[in-house]
Amino acid sequence: MDSSSSSSSPSPSAVAARAADAGRYTFSPKLRWQPEVEEYFAAAYGRDRFARISEALAHPSRYSCIRVNTLKSSTDAVMHKLMDLVCENGLCDGINGMEIVGGDQPHEKSSLVQKCPSADLENVLFVQGSGPHVLNYNSQPDQSVKEVIVSRKCAESVLRGAQVFVPGVLACSSHVEKGDKVAVSVAIEQPVKDGGWAVGITRGTVLQGLQSDVHYEERKGLYIGKGTAAMSRSGIFRVPHGIAVEMTERVYKLPSFNDVLEGEIFLQNLPSVVAAHVLDPQPGERILDMCAAPGGKTTAISILMRDKGEVVALDRSHNKVMDILKLASEMDLSCIKAYKLDALKSVRKTDEATNVGMGDSHCEAIKTLAEDSGPCHVTVDVRATNVNEESSTTVVQSDDKNPESRRYVSKAELRKNLRRMKNGPGRNNCSGGRVEKSKGFFPNSFDRVLLDAPCSALGLRPRLFAGEETLESLKTHAKYQRRMFDQAVKLVRPGGVIVYSTCTINPGENEALVRYALDTYKFLSLVSQLPKVGGPGIVGSCELFNKTYTEEWLTEHEAELVQRCLTTANSWQGCQLSASCQVDDVCQVPSPKIILLDKSHGGEGTAALTP
Repeated sequence: MDSSSSSSSPSPSAVAARAADAGRYTFSPKLRWQPEVEEYFAAAYGRDRFARISEALAHPSRYSCIRVNTLKSSTDAVMHKLMDLVCENGLCDGINGMEIVGGDQPHEKSSLVQKCPSADLENVLFVQGSGPHVLNYNSQPDQSVKEVIVSRKCAESVLRGAQVFVPGVLACSSHVEKGDKVAVSVAIEQPVKDGGWAVGITRGTVLQGLQSDVHYEERKGLYIGKGTAAMSRSGIFRVPHGIAVEMTERVYKLPSFNDVLEGEIFLQNLPSVVAAHVLDPQPGERILDMCAAPGGKTTAISILMRDKGEVVALDRSHNKVMDILKLASEMDLSCIKAYKLDALKSVRKTDEATNVGMGDSHCEAIKTLAEDSGPCHVTVDVRATNVNEESSTTVVQSDDKNPESRRYVSKAELRKNLRRMKNGPGRNNCSGGRVEKSKGFFPNSFDRVLLDAPCSALGLRPRLFAGEETLESLKTHAKYQRRMFDQAVKLVRPGGVIVYSTCTINPGENEALVRYALDTYKFLSLVSQLPKVGGPGIVGSCELFNKTYTEEWLTEHEAELVQRCLTTANSWQGCQLSASCQVDDVCQVPSPKIILLDKSHGGEGTAALTP
């Protein structure tokens, strides 16, 4: 009896190995920071609060936020369509067949898709996901687990619902064939001898399933799911693109919205939606979105204006401007004009007015500039199928602004024009198509300005590594944003509005910029804003760089006029800061309102200022 029971029970070594595997094949990331940055944030938020923020940043949100295009549909109609899609796939399946409910009991379909509780955000819906899930990676104990190691950025995308694509694969077990089940883990940057950070994996490394494997200990607790190999190991490291692993089981299950209600909905983080609402654009106004790509807030502004007026969208990247135009077309928005322009060069020098036929009045100059910088759309009716053919066939070219004006273009001229077109991708990485460039705009040209400034992005979720940022780099981000803000102040008209936004939890890019705006431009003062979905900003100051520099934040009164929604492990909205500023104008002219907004998934902030 005793011998029988002893023979059937697992050996102590097997029990220990199983326990080790249970701790290994989990997802419990710990976000790493530079020590001085960690101390800085601990001083700003409090050590316990920052620890909770840091933990939450390493995990994705369990909700997807959807903005409804109310010009093409209604929130209720979209909600019913999404629920019908859920129902078609079964109550336990989400959009596009992805399970999005948690626990063992299925939710009612009405609980999967919910309206935003804020009455000021009636065009927002939330679709529920689930996680973290505990997965069984070693379904065949007699065989070693076949594994794939992916880069950090690839893993962050997978946690948000993407597949594993070829460029993201760093290492793979030997003898992996198409159709094999593989465990997917992530390689996070590690400290190196020179004081920096590096992954330390040569792409194509072979994994043997042994403790001698690269990053074996470092990958403990960093398994993000299981999948099926879409190609063999040799194929993964031979082809330049394509899906390497199709994820079948995920630590976090989020709904996919690929090709779902195209043009009617847009997947967008809640703070970005809030930024557009805080701007409060009105029909007929002229709005500037200074760093507009990929166009989410640009289209949100246009919809709030009922597509009446003009929304000028800027970005310095050719491809990103193309993305903005594509999204505007998809949503059937005609009031958006997108230009390729660096936001730091948004203000056109007034002494250039003579070059564009500046009139006697300032308003005439602005009108002339708008006409001068407007895009010229040309339609080409090609009468020949091949421009290289030796034929006298010509093409007809007409101007959209004057459809009656038509002229014939020779093939030689057409070939010359084709050579000029960016049919990318080439050396400049253009994706094809042409975009309009702008030389900038005169001061006081816009009713409202949105500046979604490039930032350290330390509020984006999920984020698995933050050690690349130092105090010096954070300070550099803040300087860059101040230069952009200076441009925004010049471009907004008296009585207008500016909204400034970032996606970082760094107070130096949020509260400190509000402090800079108030101290530099005395005509600005903070005002309240709607909708307000967060708490107050950070009060006080912090001494940095061995107490050689003091970063000033907000007073208690000012902090109440901004909103910061700090993320927790169970929240969907991330962190947001808002502040509004109003200007006293000695000339009795209505002062522009400037709104500064920090919109990170993990940390978001907005601030509204009015000159």
